[in-house]
Amino acid sequence: MALHITGDTAADDLLTHNPLALLVGMLLDQQVPMETAFAGPLKIEQRTGASDAAAIASMDPDAFLEAFTQTPAVHRFPGSMAARVQTLCQTIVDDWGGDAAAIWTRPSTGSGTGPDGPEVLRRLKKLPGFGEQKAKIFLALLGKQYGFTGDGWREAAGEYGEEGSFRSVADIVSPESLTKVRENKKAMKAAAKTAK
Repeated sequence: MALHITGDTAADDLLTHNPLALLVGMLLDQQVPMETAFAGPLKIEQRTGASDAAAIASMDPDAFLEAFTQTPAVHRFPGSMAARVQTLCQTIVDDWGGDAAAIWTRPSTGSGTGPDGPEVLRRLKKLPGFGEQKAKIFLALLGKQYGFTGDGWREAAGEYGEEGSFRSVADIVSPESLTKVRENKKAMKAAAKTAK
């Protein structure tokens, strides 16, 4: 398994091998191009030396913000997004022992097996910065590209779980698929404007 989201080998490699980086990339994926959002975790690691939840959560907020604002900025809204990343990391420390992957791998209470799709969706929606849509997109990304096989993940992810769709980052596996996702998003925005 190897992700190909950003077009940058080092950034994609971090996303592939560090579940926290993938979660942070998803958190950053708003009001910036997808590649910029998902390249953010590598910038954070390069500038802070931190790549795990406990280290990021415990950093001085001003120092962490400084890392976000260096050129090129991690996000176009560095202040609010730096705080959100630290809040997300603190939640992962508090609720998941610092292990981001536990969100989709830790068995449900009383069950010896991993969680199903609806349970992972519930867990994702409890994370700060993850609303319904973001949680569904991330669940689809886990199922389509990250090896998550929990029962009912496609149904829980809704339209983002559909096979062969080009709706979100979950469907980006090449430059061609990135183009298709962009075109689909543009068409959806145009349709939403027309409907108003």
